[in-house]
Amino acid sequence: MTRIAYFIVAFLALASSFASAYDPSPLQDFCVAVNDSKSAVFVNGKFCKDPNLVVAEDFFKHVDAGNTSNKLGSKVTPVSVNELFGLNTLGISLARIDFAAKGLNPPHIHPRGTEILIVLEGTLYVGFVTSNQNNGQNRLFTKVLNKGDVFVFPKGLIHFQLNVGYENAVAIAALSSQNAGVITIANAVFGSTPPISDQVLAKAFQIDKNTVDYLQKQFWYDNN
Repeated sequence: MTRIAYFIVAFLALASSFASAYDPSPLQDFCVAVNDSKSAVFVNGKFCKDPNLVVAEDFFKHVDAGNTSNKLGSKVTPVSVNELFGLNTLGISLARIDFAAKGLNPPHIHPRGTEILIVLEGTLYVGFVTSNQNNGQNRLFTKVLNKGDVFVFPKGLIHFQLNVGYENAVAIAALSSQNAGVITIANAVFGSTPPISDQVLAKAFQIDKNTVDYLQKQFWYDNN
């Protein structure tokens, strides 16, 4: 193989590694996000604050327990780049998840990040569903987690957490993106704006249109 061929192969390998990265690696120590676009550089969806104006508070946030007095009995408190500007370009974020007894963090996906969760208090039944790569089957992986247990939810796959105990539960989820995004399945399907055609949903779920209409009229609470 010629020297040029080696160069081309190396270049393509390097390009593919960059293409697979959802949050580009920063070329500086930090890029604190700022809403003011004057005299700022646009990086990874946010404008960068002048480094000379950055302070310790740009990297700090206090997170209180979430209010679980809702239909789901859970509350997700995110700490993404939208809440903590210092996370910009760093490729990580986290969320605190509070559960009332029997509370549920309903089936959802993070389109831009893998999640790793650790239970701080309580007992959770967790799981995720794979894509149909296994002979067309969507496999379900579940586990009951207790205090100190850790579980991983691969990027883009439907997953959930249910408090199966009779006491409150708390978990911390770390995500491999500064803004992993969240799509709650029930909310997206039955509570979209504008609504998805009842004809589409009736055929997709093999149910009658009256059932679809009933579901679309419900208030789909978002615990994020």
